[in-house]
Amino acid sequence: MSDFAEFILEGKSYKYPIVVGTEDEKAIDISTLRADSGFITLDPGYKNTGATKSAITFLDGEQGILRYRGYPIEQLAANSSFIEVAFLLIYGTLPTQQELDEFSNKITLHTLVNEDMRKILDGFPSTAHPMGILAALVSSLTAFYPESLNPNQSKEEVDLSIVRLIAKISTIAAWSYKNSVGHPVNYPKNNLDYCSNFLQMMFAFPTENYEVNPVVVDTLNKLLILHADHEQNCSTSTVRLVGSANASLYSSVSAGISALWGPLHGGANQAVIEMLEEIKKDGGDSKKFIAKAKDKNDPFRLMGFGHRVYKNFDPRAKIIKKAADDVLTALGIKDPILDIAKELEAAALTDQYFIDRKLYPNVDFYSGIIYRALGIPTDMFTVMFALGRLPGWVAQWKEMRENKEPIGRPRQVYVGETERDYVPIENR
Repeated sequence: MSDFAEFILEGKSYKYPIVVGTEDEKAIDISTLRADSGFITLDPGYKNTGATKSAITFLDGEQGILRYRGYPIEQLAANSSFIEVAFLLIYGTLPTQQELDEFSNKITLHTLVNEDMRKILDGFPSTAHPMGILAALVSSLTAFYPESLNPNQSKEEVDLSIVRLIAKISTIAAWSYKNSVGHPVNYPKNNLDYCSNFLQMMFAFPTENYEVNPVVVDTLNKLLILHADHEQNCSTSTVRLVGSANASLYSSVSAGISALWGPLHGGANQAVIEMLEEIKKDGGDSKKFIAKAKDKNDPFRLMGFGHRVYKNFDPRAKIIKKAADDVLTALGIKDPILDIAKELEAAALTDQYFIDRKLYPNVDFYSGIIYRALGIPTDMFTVMFALGRLPGWVAQWKEMRENKEPIGRPRQVYVGETERDYVPIENR
């Protein structure tokens, strides 16, 4: 293969280097195209545009591969903890036991938020969406830690901002849920691990002795690991783009949270539960809705099946399917909604129509089922997604900053009016 690509534009030849990644991904470096020729590329949605070189996550949708820093997602989900994976994504290596202990202890010590943040939380009505609260309170961390606004922070200062954010977002997320149900908030407990602490802040009541179920903790760990990063998706690209303006980590992640809030991005698992509710309301006949999904003239679509990136299978779905089975068994859940989900899952895995089209249940299908089983309301599903995705956002922001990448500035092809003269209002 040639080491350059040749463009012929208006009769002139321009050559641009071909860049090959470590997994043999190929790209044409057109960073000087506009300066050389006056042309830009037009790529709506940036589906064919590489905005950066990244060493964090490798994703191959055709082969069903997902690796964090080279480690297969299957191995990490089976053997690691969410905090260990967070360290891996952010710092590039698996931690030693001492490094992991120090990282975990620092996070534990910073889970408590400034009490003034309670005043901000109290200003939200109970009808406020938890994602709106999460985005606002994460952004407000810049007010409590104004030094984070300095674009020339030292490595130690950046590391402290990272620890604070990972620690406090779990408290903020749990408090956003408590606000939505009108309950008093629970404070973090330093004797609990990250996932156990989050669960007690979500579900403990002052009058009860709350015991964390180890199966639930293990399942939550896996869910957060599976969502921890996913290459240059909408919210991750948003974090990098905002961060490229030298915005603080807290502001950049708040922007990512807002991007994730969009139903086309982070709302897929919520859409699964809403679909199951619709089927239940109609009488619970899953076969009827499977037939509707096969009918190309019917607008009904099965949510949580197939994936826009994974053209073969979602490697995360195999892992989380077992976790879903384990947690449903451990909790002894009896829920007609989950029975319908099992019927749809069985049909999709055995029906030739779905097999031929590779419409397998994906991670959103199973995560929605698990969150429902845990008693987490649908409005909180995207908050849970954000909690898991945080290490990836942090790693991407940190990488962009360390690489000294330029401020993001996409171009456009203007299709509006050409120059015209202003007309006084009385003559219009």
